[in-house]
Amino acid sequence: MRCPPLLLTLVLALATYTAATIEEKDYWMNLGRSHLEHVLSKQPNTNLAKNVILFVGDGMGLATVTAARIFKGQQQGMEGAEKGSLVWETFPDVGLVKTYNVDKQVPDSAGTGTAIFTGVKTNMGVVGVDARVPKGKCDATQVKKASLDSIMQWAQASGKLTGFVTTTRVTHATPSSTYARSPHREWECNAKIPIGATNCVKDIARQLIEDEPGRNLRVIFGGGLSPMGVANYTGPDEEVCKRTDGRNLADEWVRDKESAGVRATFVRNNGELARVTPGEHDAVMGLFATNHMEYDAERDQGPEGSPSLLNMTTTAMRLLQKGPNGFLLMVEGGLIDQAHHQNYARLALMETVGMEATVQAVLEMTSREDTLVIVTADHSHTMTMNGYPARGNDILGMAHNSTKKQLFETLTYANGPGHYDHLNNATDRSSVYLDPSQMANRSDIHYRHFAPIGIKSETHGGEDIAVYAIGPFSHLFNGVHEQNYIAHAISCAGQFGPNADMCKSTKSAASGFGSKAHPIAIMLIFTFVRITLL
Repeated sequence: MRCPPLLLTLVLALATYTAATIEEKDYWMNLGRSHLEHVLSKQPNTNLAKNVILFVGDGMGLATVTAARIFKGQQQGMEGAEKGSLVWETFPDVGLVKTYNVDKQVPDSAGTGTAIFTGVKTNMGVVGVDARVPKGKCDATQVKKASLDSIMQWAQASGKLTGFVTTTRVTHATPSSTYARSPHREWECNAKIPIGATNCVKDIARQLIEDEPGRNLRVIFGGGLSPMGVANYTGPDEEVCKRTDGRNLADEWVRDKESAGVRATFVRNNGELARVTPGEHDAVMGLFATNHMEYDAERDQGPEGSPSLLNMTTTAMRLLQKGPNGFLLMVEGGLIDQAHHQNYARLALMETVGMEATVQAVLEMTSREDTLVIVTADHSHTMTMNGYPARGNDILGMAHNSTKKQLFETLTYANGPGHYDHLNNATDRSSVYLDPSQMANRSDIHYRHFAPIGIKSETHGGEDIAVYAIGPFSHLFNGVHEQNYIAHAISCAGQFGPNADMCKSTKSAASGFGSKAHPIAIMLIFTFVRITLL
């Protein structure tokens, strides 16, 4: 893989940085000029996106990206880690995305996932249906009218292989938005559907194996053995479905594939996943936990343990790359969100850095000429980076109020369970909250950062998130967009679905100026023509 020019510029700049470097006028003038030269040299890639890979960092807002960038650099011993970059920050095209749901200022993952994957914004809590369906209200006629097709269905209709990888349950809000239609995101198995709605809609797990586009997916990797009826979840999370109909949907999925002449297998751990090969398997379902998968820092890496996001994704890539017409793959770093909900800032950053390693691996396995890689989030969280910490300060460490000299953490949440961990319950207390710098477990991955408002699960944030793109038609993602636009841009770049012809005409127009035409030259030509006609 060729090193992107911006990445090379940043690497060279960082290589010369030391703690003793004085970042004076010449440093910043040279850095600014180098970046400008890079921007001016960019040429739109108008090739067909034969392959599309969409990464969704669940809950990966801009504060998370910034903090993860610094965290990664500090973990590597980099001087000036604030200047570092996550790999997607070197992509040539970047935009902002408005994440609100039709009915909510601050969204959930079902509404945002539906927007990303179907091109239609909808209500909070519903999956794959438009805003005519309120959350939890099931009218069979209305659900049918409001049902949406996803990018998976569009891609399958054009002959592409499709699949998804997630670290959450495969029936959870984000992955289910690629294949299901349901008035409630939690109707993951039959036991969750209210009695009055059982004849209205199938549970989400059944839709995955019985209906299009779910039944046509070639790769399904994640957690969720319990809603799929393979093994019941026995932990404390009451939201996890346990099937009561006695069905093992994983076995049914394998039988369905084999009856159609597709070589399919079901795997449950590292050892079984390692035996999957493109030469012997056409379709693979891997379920590696009864609930969500474990955080990467805690998973068993042995043969009986669970794979990393990187391992699942590279395996999925090898399977899907067999398709002569290309493929569409969705990859979700779902545990970023789970960590934030518990105010586990360190774990959220670790999961983000783990997703970055996965993006890097995908770039090395593909070509920029025919593969569009997109990295985005579905929403943000309430974590903020605040105070006035010095350069080089531990991103997980203390900031302080320069007026009162009161210690507080650089990374702080607006709300969440961390509030209770920081309360000072001493009878002779001089402060409502404990001094965070004196808390013994601050280096523990389950240490909760401070939140001034105490609730069981921290909420999402409502500000815009970023989208980063590289490859054919990546320039479509520049600007500020409604979240549903992402699906439309993918449809255009990959030339499948409702906008399949729009990028064909764009390519023809661009070719009229020659494939090497500089954007500034094209702008000058249009300006000259306009003046001439006046």
